[in-house]
Amino acid sequence: MILFHLFGGRVLRFSDLERAIPGVSQKMLIQQLRQLENDGIVRRIVHHQVPPKVEYCLTEWGQALCPALDSLLTWAALREDMSVAAAGSDGEGAG
Repeated sequence: MILFHLFGGRVLRFSDLERAIPGVSQKMLIQQLRQLENDGIVRRIVHHQVPPKVEYCLTEWGQALCPALDSLLTWAALREDMSVAAAGSDGEGAG
């Protein structure tokens, strides 16, 4: 979910990500962001001001994931369409 929100060169603050991902706890979001940062996928930008401002964006390596994740979204949508079609042809309305 984090990656999808950061695609397209978007730069988001922690609080923006927290609001954008329903049901995520601060602890889990922090853990995921740290792991993505350690993997070189997400960059953490700290602005030294009061109050501190921390933003996140995708690295060049992270942006390289866009085509793969786009394909995954397309696959998931196709799967959902197939499930809906299958549910509609389960013999409903057959007399």
